[in-house]
Amino acid sequence: MLDLEFLRGLIEAVDESGIDSIEITRGGTSVRISKTPPPAAAPGPPAYGPPPAVVSSPPPGTERDGAGEAALDDGWLEVQSPMVGTFYRAPAPEAPPYVAVGTRVSKGQTLCILEAMKLMNELEAEVEGIVKEILVQNGDPVEYGQALFRIEPA
Repeated sequence: MLDLEFLRGLIEAVDESGIDSIEITRGGTSVRISKTPPPAAAPGPPAYGPPPAVVSSPPPGTERDGAGEAALDDGWLEVQSPMVGTFYRAPAPEAPPYVAVGTRVSKGQTLCILEAMKLMNELEAEVEGIVKEILVQNGDPVEYGQALFRIEPA
């Protein structure tokens, strides 16, 4: 866990430096600090964290694997949002998107950013494969469990 004084020091260092952003992972916690604000998002409900767990069966033709992905009949995997937030395809408004349809991704590669309560959370691929569909638009609010990407495993 990162302590408050350490975070304040990071914020001050980024603010006083020529860098735009920094990401630190420490003890299983990841923090990203950026001078550039994210693109304006469509208004939506406030993000207060994931809703209570609901036990349900997957839609016909899918089989959940418990890792935020659902296996579909065509063999593709559906990457689902692990939280309520705002979907961003790129790290900054003028930056190229992390992935596009047809991009080959490796396990651990960043797919997008999900913003929740002004915290930027990178969503990483859990499998190697090819991005076949991007199911949401940049700046869209997303719900917990909402399908974001479809990936054909390689």
